[in-house]
Amino acid sequence: MAPVTYLTLALAFVGSALAAPTPVAPELLQKRVTHSGRGTFFEVGLGACGKFNVDSDLIVAIASSRFGGGDNCEQFVEIVNKKNGKHAFGLVRDSCPGCGSGDLDMSLSLFKALGASLDEGVISIDWHFKERGFKP
Repeated sequence: MAPVTYLTLALAFVGSALAAPTPVAPELLQKRVTHSGRGTFFEVGLGACGKFNVDSDLIVAIASSRFGGGDNCEQFVEIVNKKNGKHAFGLVRDSCPGCGSGDLDMSLSLFKALGASLDEGVISIDWHFKERGFKP
């Protein structure tokens, strides 16, 4: 082969290697699943994730069946109030023994951020986990 052909092959090889997709750690990849359920509120304190919270923190408790060993602690969720379309982000810091798998129990401030009044008590919501490392 002529020297130009070797150079062309070498450049093509290097170019294809640079264009290859960058591997991503599997634990960073998550399929986005939207959950539907009831949104309620509670007075926060020391949560199951081991952190102390106050009612002004945008905190969420997920169903105990979903909480497991706390793998979702410190992960944000995006919540939508189905009645008015308002959305907000909450940080998982607790488990909710009385919640169904699609339900969330929220701090007072998070519940209000969704445009809900405390008199309502329960709202219909859609929500999903944000990718790990997400900050609103």
